[in-house]
Amino acid sequence: MTNTIIFDLGAVLIDWNPKYLYSKIFQEDAEITQFLENICTSDWNEEQDAGRPLQEATDMLVAQYPEHKENIKAYYGRWKEMLGGAIEGTVEIFRELKDSKKYKIYALTNWSAETFPIAQERFEFLTWFDGVVVSGTEKDRKPFPSFYQTLLDRYQVKPEEAVFIDDNLRNIHAAQEIGIDSIHFTSPEDLRAKLKERGVL
Repeated sequence: MTNTIIFDLGAVLIDWNPKYLYSKIFQEDAEITQFLENICTSDWNEEQDAGRPLQEATDMLVAQYPEHKENIKAYYGRWKEMLGGAIEGTVEIFRELKDSKKYKIYALTNWSAETFPIAQERFEFLTWFDGVVVSGTEKDRKPFPSFYQTLLDRYQVKPEEAVFIDDNLRNIHAAQEIGIDSIHFTSPEDLRAKLKERGVL
């Protein structure tokens, strides 16, 4: 029986996208794609999510690509501009789950410990969770099993009693491998339907 819901944050509850910033810096979509796929890559960003200091990460790339110095420095210097709004449909689902008082609700997020406070200031619903596990703080991240285990152990959650929601299939598969029923997030409407199928909503 499900008694615990575990949410990812980025692209599930919070609209975060580096393109929001770099569309102000570059004129062409192809330039944005080139920069984010080859310079400030998702793999590079994930190391900050796993605890690497932002300044160290920035300095490393500037040394490699000095011709892109200003654009690299903008990544964290103007990080707030990558934040869109809340994904309201998912926030409404969160609110319904919280109001039902049937579930413990946690967040398990790949997020830099240095930028997470910015999100906390902006999104009031981050205070609704019964607990939040942030990769940058733990110096561990999805999809490593140890990161999921941190949440399970800290809050005495049994895998078979939880549902995990994430937009990244890699993270979904990792959760399933340790016995957590998981929903691949594609839209609030699809999430609502899948939670209803499980009798959660």
